[in-house]
Amino acid sequence: MSDGAESSTICCVTYSIRAASVDDADALGVVSVRAWQAAYRKVMPDEYLDNLEAIDRAEYWRRHLTAAPSDRHVRVIVIDGDVVGFAAFGPAGVGGDDVGELNAINLDPAVWGRGLGRALLSQVTSELGALGYLEAMLWVVPQNDRARALYESGGWIADGTDRHQEVFGVTVPEMRYRRSLDE
Repeated sequence: MSDGAESSTICCVTYSIRAASVDDADALGVVSVRAWQAAYRKVMPDEYLDNLEAIDRAEYWRRHLTAAPSDRHVRVIVIDGDVVGFAAFGPAGVGGDDVGELNAINLDPAVWGRGLGRALLSQVTSELGALGYLEAMLWVVPQNDRARALYESGGWIADGTDRHQEVFGVTVPEMRYRRSLDE
């Protein structure tokens, strides 16, 4: 997809997916905090989740969108002019030059269950293939059943690799999913 937005309708909701801009940083901060607080309750410490600040995440995204290398991409999904989700992707950095990575996908919990995560995942998977990657990978917290079901519905498969990773100040267990892109 080009950086221009194309509108689509799913479950009676018209949405568009487009490249993120620095102007989206505040919305990305809000979405990421809401998504984490809903998805990781009982997985990460409550105190950590309760103290997440959208302004801190917005600053992260502002820096990222200003200084990211050209091979790093962020897409936002928009409804009625409001950013309700995003995905970040690019090269995996491991496994060779033909492996891409979905680094993050977050949706505001208010829009969960409408097919928007599936639409965003499909778009990013297609873009990874269009960028020339033959395979893609992602990491997910094992207890995040909702995300795992989404990935599996998109043809991603857990490959048995686990790790512990520091993510925004907290160490979490993660498992890796992979997907062929040459289908």
